[in-house]
Amino acid sequence: MFAAPKQKTGYSLCVAYSFRYLCKNLILLPKHTDMQHENETNELKQHASLPENAFRELKPGETYTPIMPASHTPRETTAWSITWGLVMAVVFSAATAYLGLKVGQVFEAAIPIAIIAVGVSSAAKRRNPMGENVIIQSIGACSGGVVAGAIFTLPALYILQAEYPDIAVNFVEVFLASLLGGVLGILFLIPFRKYFVKDMHGKYPFPEATATTQVLVSGQSGGKSVKLLLKAGAIGGLYDFFVSTFGLWNEQFTSRVTELGATIADKAKLVFKINTGAAVLGMGYIVGLKYATIICFGSVVVWWIIVPGISLFFGDLQIAAGEGTFVPAAAASPEQIFTYARSIGIGAIAMAGIIGILKSRKIIAGAIGLARREMKRKGQETETTPRTQRDIPMKIIVIGSIVTLLIIFVFFFTGVMNGNLLFAVAGLVLVALIAFLFTTVAANAIAIVGSNPVSGMTLMTLILASIIMVSVGLSGTGGMVAALLMGGVVCTALAMSGCFVTDLKIGYWLGTTPAKQETFKFLGTLVSAATVGGVMMILNKTYGFSGDALAAPQAHAMAAVIEPMMNGGQAPWLLYGIGAVIAIILTVFNVSALAFALGMFIPLELNLPLLVGGMINWYVNTRSTDEAIKNAYNERGTLIASGFIAGGALMGVVSAALRFCGLDFMLYSWVENTWSEVASLILYAILIFYFIKMSLSKPKHLV
Repeated sequence: MFAAPKQKTGYSLCVAYSFRYLCKNLILLPKHTDMQHENETNELKQHASLPENAFRELKPGETYTPIMPASHTPRETTAWSITWGLVMAVVFSAATAYLGLKVGQVFEAAIPIAIIAVGVSSAAKRRNPMGENVIIQSIGACSGGVVAGAIFTLPALYILQAEYPDIAVNFVEVFLASLLGGVLGILFLIPFRKYFVKDMHGKYPFPEATATTQVLVSGQSGGKSVKLLLKAGAIGGLYDFFVSTFGLWNEQFTSRVTELGATIADKAKLVFKINTGAAVLGMGYIVGLKYATIICFGSVVVWWIIVPGISLFFGDLQIAAGEGTFVPAAAASPEQIFTYARSIGIGAIAMAGIIGILKSRKIIAGAIGLARREMKRKGQETETTPRTQRDIPMKIIVIGSIVTLLIIFVFFFTGVMNGNLLFAVAGLVLVALIAFLFTTVAANAIAIVGSNPVSGMTLMTLILASIIMVSVGLSGTGGMVAALLMGGVVCTALAMSGCFVTDLKIGYWLGTTPAKQETFKFLGTLVSAATVGGVMMILNKTYGFSGDALAAPQAHAMAAVIEPMMNGGQAPWLLYGIGAVIAIILTVFNVSALAFALGMFIPLELNLPLLVGGMINWYVNTRSTDEAIKNAYNERGTLIASGFIAGGALMGVVSAALRFCGLDFMLYSWVENTWSEVASLILYAILIFYFIKMSLSKPKHLV
């Protein structure tokens, strides 16, 4: 069936080889005897817990062996896993799109999808379903990456259309921008998989991947670990559900609860804010004290030094107050000044990214070198590569990247740039360079803190796109559309690369075949892009993006930045420059510039809980000098934190579904009362006490 390579053209060889690879490694189920299945099932049940060295750095000569070792051939890409994965992609794409446009935050779907995967597999009595569950989670999680990329940028087209009726928005543009960006993000990340998930083992916390993995492991193993996870998930989920759905207490505590605090916030622009949710607290535990401290320092610098400083020394500075209005900094709220000052964080993120790229130049060069060597080969697979380290062949990655870029060029040339070759080439070069270079930045951010600063990097992309496109002669409404679609492609690529590195880390810990995750990620992206494009058009016709129903804050920010620039305005280069200098200084002193920059960009109320969780992590891990007891404490703490994250994420989906159905149970009058904040602080303290007490429960076999 397959002739020798030299007897084929390059194109036919590529098609034939790709089809052969797909059939041999991805679609066809591994050939097991019933006895082999039974033996592997029994062995996995006995060892269905993460190894002791799963979360720490490996000692010299030490190796990591996943739960599903390379010697096993588990069921992974079956009709069951692919079908359920696609169902999850559709459902969660719709849910996250609505919630993200409503409140400006995209909840990560990996955890709730993992919980559902474990649930349906258990209900169907699937035998040894861990491999299938990972694939379900990986396909379904495409929703988070595609949605984030789409809703942060593309609704700006509808927003600008209200002011500029000549701007036309159609489903094909939205769909292609999301799809091509997602595909590009996957292709650009694969060469860096081994570096992030294997070479950097134990050096990054991977908070979301940790929580998701614990869900999948507990579902496989059952017993006390799953009971603890479910208990923590129920407590954390109900805790956050009561807040987000009913408002039984406030979701945050602020210093404005007292008259003195309100006066200080109004006059001195100093405010203390902390989110009291269970999910964010659990995230802080997994991030750990080191990175949480750096992140919080970044937040403190912006909120407690720069924001008051702007009001004090630049009181006449005009600050955006919404709806096209401006107020002097002296009269603005700390939150309004932060919206202006966070541009410093954008500059710091951009410079941290550039520094990261320079530091990773050997890795990038290695990936390019590997691609070049693979392209010289005759398409032969490396049979000696362990199953758990087998990626899609680099030849397919390179060819796929070239084809994707060509399609992007055609999309720009025919559908965006109105047949102008110069505009299309400039757009393609910008998208390709930024997407490739900042892929490592997005993956790095996810690995450190579990949050991907795609909106900050996309704002920088839009600014660069505006400058470049204006310089080559494209401005006005045509330039706005072009820049936003370019931003949509880049934003989706970066969001997808961050989302995908989480999936690959989960697969690494558990022992999934990377090539199977990588291949079916494309299918999940296709389905998610189609779903998001349709949902976005429906929501625009139903609610619109200018009122209170769907605020779409990131898209409004994108529109606000790009409109003046395409009409001759300027970007806040001074603020970007200050952020860049801060990132350089931090790097000189060997402090994580990206973590600090994330703190400057992410609101204070979401950073302080990370510090609280990190302090709990430190406290739990210092209560004993006995290594076995210490490991037992940390394992219980990680399970509880994962339960909080999982429960909060799952209940976030439920809350979003209720809102989508028009069911509003919020006690607004109580939430607006300052006593609701006091109640939140009291319950937060109780939650922290429970977290610590349950973590320090010594296992019976160690008593």
